[in-house]
Amino acid sequence: MDNLDTLGVSIANKSAVVGIYGLGYVGLPLALRFAEVGLKVLGFDIDARKVDMLNAGQSYIERLTVDLIQTARRQGFEATADFARTREVDALIICVPTPLDAHREPDLSFIVNTIDAALPHMRAGQLVSLESTTWPGTTDEVLAPRLRARGLVPGDNCALVFSPEREDPGNPHYGTKDIPKVIGGHTPRCLALGKALYEHAIHTMVPVSNTRAAEMTKLLENIHRSVNIGLVNEMKIVADKMGINIHEVIDAAATKPFGFVPYKPGPGLGGHCIPIDPFYLTWKAREYGINTRFIELAGEINHYMPQWVVGKIADALNERGKAVKGSRILVLGLAYKKNIDDTRESPAVEIMDLLQAKGAHIDYSDPHVPVFPRKRDYYFDLQSVTLTADSIASYDCVVLATDHDSFDYVLLQQHAQVTVDTRGRLSVADNTVAA
Repeated sequence: MDNLDTLGVSIANKSAVVGIYGLGYVGLPLALRFAEVGLKVLGFDIDARKVDMLNAGQSYIERLTVDLIQTARRQGFEATADFARTREVDALIICVPTPLDAHREPDLSFIVNTIDAALPHMRAGQLVSLESTTWPGTTDEVLAPRLRARGLVPGDNCALVFSPEREDPGNPHYGTKDIPKVIGGHTPRCLALGKALYEHAIHTMVPVSNTRAAEMTKLLENIHRSVNIGLVNEMKIVADKMGINIHEVIDAAATKPFGFVPYKPGPGLGGHCIPIDPFYLTWKAREYGINTRFIELAGEINHYMPQWVVGKIADALNERGKAVKGSRILVLGLAYKKNIDDTRESPAVEIMDLLQAKGAHIDYSDPHVPVFPRKRDYYFDLQSVTLTADSIASYDCVVLATDHDSFDYVLLQQHAQVTVDTRGRLSVADNTVAA
């Protein structure tokens, strides 16, 4: 029996140890799920604060409660920042960010740094799964050569797969176990081992022919949303100029029982996937001499939306004899979508930055984000403002950037001097401006 046969046996009898690299919004739910079904899980993260919190049974993600963390700890889950412990695991699942660099090109440094930190401690008979969204070819062209340089040959004495994360934070209907899992292997043997591992934790597996097909699948999913959101955002701008309520139009169009899927406009794109992933494909496509004009145009429209919102804020203030400079503006909702605490790539933050650059005094209110989080590109020394009649009335303008269900919209419309609504949540009123 060779190394991969041994790995297959340990996966089948659930004695395999699963290593999750990156304990964020993707990695931590997956770690908890593997622990829940009885596998020993070792979570790796370079953030010592996260490691300490998890090992103390605490949580830093709102929807993953303390009870869930403490249950996982009793089931054997442990977090560490020591990559030397890679030798203890049978499967390495990489769930790290894949941002864009300053030139809006793919930044694989988190993936590369993770595998390079783990490689000195790897051994034959391990499975590597990349879940981070990336350009087609990353698994074969970036990870496989590094493994081979260590003497680890995918399909021979180790396994290599790509299985894109599909987490949807805040979705009450689909959790980690419920979302079908796409997976592609470097070789058929790699695919079989990866599929066997994930089948313990995920109800439905969707195998594809290779890692590139799996990588492209995730990009198609996100580009589909980006393009359709770009379309409806452009329609919103046109409708606004024509004095038409775009939300009324969308609701009416959605009554057609076939051929139309409703997408909602907003202040821009947020989350780690949709604002970023299309550019991974456009970058890789250039290698093949292809210009992805349609995808890039949608990206341009969506990227422009925070500036359009700021223009609507300026117009609303101007109508009341005020300038942006010197105005007190409250942004409602820091998260990128409602009812969650995830602020990654949130357009609300960009709107705050643009307004501050124009001389406005900025505050925010978000019950899910009590303190402005650490971010690579932006920083505001702010805490969430509690909404009361007096606090709302004290601002020259309130901007509804994220429509959390917990906001008191009646109180808001009763006491705001003017509200700029980017989500179509508020009823028509003299002190409300659609954006």
